[in-house]
Amino acid sequence: MLRYTLRRLLWMIPIVLGVAILVFTLMTFCPGDPAQILLSGSATDEDIQALRDNLGLNDPYLVRLGNFLGNTFLKFDLGSSWMTKVAIKDEIATRLPRTFTLGIISLLISVAVGIPLGIIAAVNQGRLGDNIATALALIGASIPGFWLALLLILLFSVKLNWLPSMGIGGVKYYILPALTGCTYGIATLTRQTRSSMLDVIRSDYITTARSKGVSELHVITRHALKNALIPIITVVGTHFGMMLGGQMITETIFSIPGMGSYIIGGVNQRDYPVVQIGSIFLAIVFSLSMLVVDLLYAAADPRIKARYSQSAKRKVKTK
Repeated sequence: MLRYTLRRLLWMIPIVLGVAILVFTLMTFCPGDPAQILLSGSATDEDIQALRDNLGLNDPYLVRLGNFLGNTFLKFDLGSSWMTKVAIKDEIATRLPRTFTLGIISLLISVAVGIPLGIIAAVNQGRLGDNIATALALIGASIPGFWLALLLILLFSVKLNWLPSMGIGGVKYYILPALTGCTYGIATLTRQTRSSMLDVIRSDYITTARSKGVSELHVITRHALKNALIPIITVVGTHFGMMLGGQMITETIFSIPGMGSYIIGGVNQRDYPVVQIGSIFLAIVFSLSMLVVDLLYAAADPRIKARYSQSAKRKVKTK
């Protein structure tokens, strides 16, 4: 497993480099002049050209790309925001924990609600419990996140005045954003858990366990769910990585100063360093979450762990 983990970590290098090059290229050729935006509409052409020279925007594409990659990955110089002049590493250190907190809370709610709903739907296939869980999953997958966020604000903040509508503070500031972020995750986990459980509970060993008098709860939790975990873990890991990137809209609506709103602000203001470095950090986090998913595979299924171990032994013998 250690050899496999190291190999996966090494594979992250070309992935992160590819993301860095792609984002840099997209920001370079997208419409909008950062110098003109920074100086507002009252600046002269001479002032704009002077600022472009100062920012290196007039250099050839390959020269700028080489400077960016060298400063970021060799010198570990993340630079500063063109708009605020604040060091990007300081902003990330402040904002990333908020995005992580919101993502983890949303993920925990998704797991705590989605998996039990999926189990109920599978156990009661074709009956009322299945129909209700399937309908809730369909509704959750169909509701746009920004629309749900606005509805929650109108109900709990404007009408009932129970929860704050924006900003950061205590736990109550994360309730509405977390409910917005977990809705799609609940729907996805419900459908995936139902599908996985239906495949497992029809197996012969489940019938054998029931014939031996094992309680239904024990059959579902210790036998069926354990063997249905692999696709569920995949959905959980993928959803967590997507939530970190998908928090952009949620953080913007609820005015949460996290990584999502930071990158959105950088895109709107053509603040290239913010968008580039922020995207690289999200790519790293997503890659690490996928690595954790693979390691959880081995924890959930001993056969996968044995396969990793046998593969490593064969490579050692070959050498």
